[in-house]
Amino acid sequence: MNSDTRYAVAYIAARLVVGANAAAVYDYASGEWISISGNVAWGNVSVYDFKRRTHVSGSGVSGRLSLYDFGRAGHIQLNVTGAAFDGYDFITGRHYNGTVNGRAISLYDFGEGKYFTYSI
Repeated sequence: MNSDTRYAVAYIAARLVVGANAAAVYDYASGEWISISGNVAWGNVSVYDFKRRTHVSGSGVSGRLSLYDFGRAGHIQLNVTGAAFDGYDFITGRHYNGTVNGRAISLYDFGEGKYFTYSI
């Protein structure tokens, strides 16, 4: 999973769990706020990533979302249960999982073999 996909997934997962609007996500690895915003609901996601100038959107039911990253031209599976999430990045063929605690997000990328932290 590349850094662009990680912060987008962290942002979407946090928005779903917290249920609050946010106009950006902070990536602790890069030390920057990344502008990303749009509609995030349990059945439908459509956000615009201003850094990459592209959309990430998709739909689903019961906390299972099938997303499409238009910038990377690939699918991402995102499953959210309570404050936990997991999924699969079809572009890299790697799994990920994480948790949301308030506005803080911890994401473990199995491809990188380490944790990444974000906040909204």
